[in-house]
Amino acid sequence: MANKSSSGARSPLSLVVAMALCYFFYVLGAWQRSGYGKGDRIAAAVNRQTACGGPDAVAAGLSFETHHGGDAAAATANASAAAAAAAAGAAPEFAPCAAALADHTPCHDQDRAMKFPRKNMVYRERHCPADGERLQCLIPAPPGYVTPFPWPKSRDYVPFANAPYKSLTVEKAVQNWVQYEGAVFRFPGGGTQFPQGADKYIDRLGSVVPFAGGHVRTVLDTGCGVASLGAYLDSRGVIAMSFAPRDSHEAQVQFALERGVPAFIGVLGSVKLPFPPRSFDMAHCSRCLIPWGGNGGMYMMEIDRVLRPGGYWVLSGPPINWKTNHKAWERTEADLAAEQQRIEEYAAMLCWEKVTEMNEVGIWRKRPDPAAACPDRPAVRTCDEANPNDVWYKNMETCITPPAGAGELQPFPARLAAVPPRISSGAVPGFTAESYAEENRRWERHVAAYKKVNYKLSSERYRNIMDMNAGVGGFAAAIFSPKAWVMNVVPTAAELSTLGVVYERGLIGMYHDWCEAFSTYPRTYDLIHANGIFTLHKDRCKMEDILLEMDRILRPEGTVILRDDVEILLKVQRTAKGMRWKTLMANHEDSPNIGEKVLFAVKRYWTAAGEGSESEEQKNTGSSSEE
Repeated sequence: MANKSSSGARSPLSLVVAMALCYFFYVLGAWQRSGYGKGDRIAAAVNRQTACGGPDAVAAGLSFETHHGGDAAAATANASAAAAAAAAGAAPEFAPCAAALADHTPCHDQDRAMKFPRKNMVYRERHCPADGERLQCLIPAPPGYVTPFPWPKSRDYVPFANAPYKSLTVEKAVQNWVQYEGAVFRFPGGGTQFPQGADKYIDRLGSVVPFAGGHVRTVLDTGCGVASLGAYLDSRGVIAMSFAPRDSHEAQVQFALERGVPAFIGVLGSVKLPFPPRSFDMAHCSRCLIPWGGNGGMYMMEIDRVLRPGGYWVLSGPPINWKTNHKAWERTEADLAAEQQRIEEYAAMLCWEKVTEMNEVGIWRKRPDPAAACPDRPAVRTCDEANPNDVWYKNMETCITPPAGAGELQPFPARLAAVPPRISSGAVPGFTAESYAEENRRWERHVAAYKKVNYKLSSERYRNIMDMNAGVGGFAAAIFSPKAWVMNVVPTAAELSTLGVVYERGLIGMYHDWCEAFSTYPRTYDLIHANGIFTLHKDRCKMEDILLEMDRILRPEGTVILRDDVEILLKVQRTAKGMRWKTLMANHEDSPNIGEKVLFAVKRYWTAAGEGSESEEQKNTGSSSEE
């Protein structure tokens, strides 16, 4: 089973050290105070809390370890009681949702999906509830939930209790997707087109696609299944963004994220993918059931949009090598031949070069020089895009994205620290090479300060990490580790569209509107970081809705780090107390008189079965089980 840890009683020496630090920081805080304004009083109070250990401080037991069970409150307030408490000035307390909602995905609800057209998979796209329909309760973990195994063990094993769904073990038994072995699921690494394992399949692709040397870093895996391709690319220094719909293949994306592989719920349907142009070094489809030969080539044009110049497109399965496989695929030769002919024609329209066709795998390459002539291209419309990064809920079109100066990328990991072409070319307003470098140094200082509060940031404790307002990826770069990955989200409300810079660094992410639910299952992230997210959305949507969504996607005993104005964080801290979070407010690392503060929080462990209950006294004091 997953690792368990506990903490014993503190030694007398540690208590003496804590008291000494308390006195030192109290004196330091008093010396640093410059007046008697509200900001100074708050700064002094935060100083005392951080040093001496208010109820939620590190010294008093705010733990970033995992314990798998036993210090959560049993909330009893319902929605009306929470509203009454808020009106009375007390912290609102959110009740647990029904146990049946343990895997609730608000924007991918199955009942709501069936009300939408099936053409172009519209019904599998995002369809979010109206404001009045949003749940105002806490999504419970299933009974017996435990923290996932650390990477890389999580690649191969997932605790059964975390995603108790066996259907894929039967449906995909021959293809070696997943096997049920008592208390755990085991993932042998197989897939529809690689039942003998992803490693051997990647070796075959590697004879054409240059995975070695860091030249191919970012991969888009469409219709990913349980994301075994991405899981096995990881050891080669390649990071894959995988997606699949929430459909009859139960829990496939949930399994991917439980394994520690980047993934989201999505489909190539009628709207554009949530990525900027020129994001990926390779796109991949392994029998993903996307009709590439349909809709006038629209889906291949969307892949062309997000593929970098010189990038590769891999199509594995029908209709490639149809002459040999048409009987096994139970399709006529004429049907398969026509489909492949259309795909070949669309590839030529996009000026892709067909590199090879080996067995059931076809590989094309987008031309490296976007400005190079394409004399054989038939007449095709060029997309008219005033803002090519504006893709959120925008319909796909049958047109070709115009070429843009891409610039040369260094191999990874050098590209992580190099100045991205979008910065050096001036494509991001307000950023120069110098200001970009200073932005990265700023985040290095921030992360260094985080680690003084939470030393687990340097360990294998956190695998799936989200940055809710990523900017140019400074946080992800500063915290970078081969043992973790960061979903860098650039909000649609952000002033600058910087996601292209994130991808040019060899990182991954997506656009999202935080007034809606994220396209993922509950309990899929170990750590959530958010810089200024509440200030950014204060006039757009409710703080409580954003916090409830954070709670939904955060794992039990997961960690939250929030940077924002102190007045906003005080409101967040008050609300978090009714969400079964333990919190710690910390000053800005440069000075306690700076209005920007940092709020650390840990989500308590509790499940739908009532596991993780605590005493009323513990609930009122906010103390942890370690105390």
